[in-house]
Amino acid sequence: MADLSNYRRSYEKSELTEQHLPEDPMALFKTWFAEAEEAVHKHEVNTMTVSTFGLDGFPKARVVLLKGYTYEGFTFFTNYESEKGKAIAANPNVCLSFFWPELERQVIVKGVAEKVSANASDGYFDVRPEGSRLGAIVSPQSEVIPSRDFLEENLKQLEAKLEGKEIVRPDYWGGYLVRPLSVEFWQGRPNRLHDRIRFTEQEDLSWKIERLAP
Repeated sequence: MADLSNYRRSYEKSELTEQHLPEDPMALFKTWFAEAEEAVHKHEVNTMTVSTFGLDGFPKARVVLLKGYTYEGFTFFTNYESEKGKAIAANPNVCLSFFWPELERQVIVKGVAEKVSANASDGYFDVRPEGSRLGAIVSPQSEVIPSRDFLEENLKQLEAKLEGKEIVRPDYWGGYLVRPLSVEFWQGRPNRLHDRIRFTEQEDLSWKIERLAP
């Protein structure tokens, strides 16, 4: 077995205090995301982990790309017939998490996922690179396939079939909006006494702000 007990570092880059906090968590997320855009160079700043409850009863997490955020919530796109799509259809309660090690920060979102409009899905699909659009049609996401050659051959056939024609978004592919119920902001601090501030939505749609013990 590998002994990882000596893997540790001190977090000292910033702090998160109650002073000057916005009333809405999306305002703080916007600030943190902009700062991450300036600091993150080794990977995509919009990388996030989506966790769902699988049909087998087990939770499952996977990395996807955030494609938009507003005061309503967070948007990403996927195959509705994929494992995550089927999981969301059965239980729309999901968790999103962002980790920006360069800033020693993470954000954890608990929320409810809902499909975006067909027009919104069409709009995003149409601006994707051609290869990505074809890939979305060719891949039976999460299904067992016989080989890599199966995908490559299907792609060649589809390219030939659609040459010179419009690539239309399939009905089984589109976006989700995750409306947050709570958003926790985590800032690394020395001695493992990290800052954790949680926003929880109230019945009147205001946000309750609490500090959590690290």
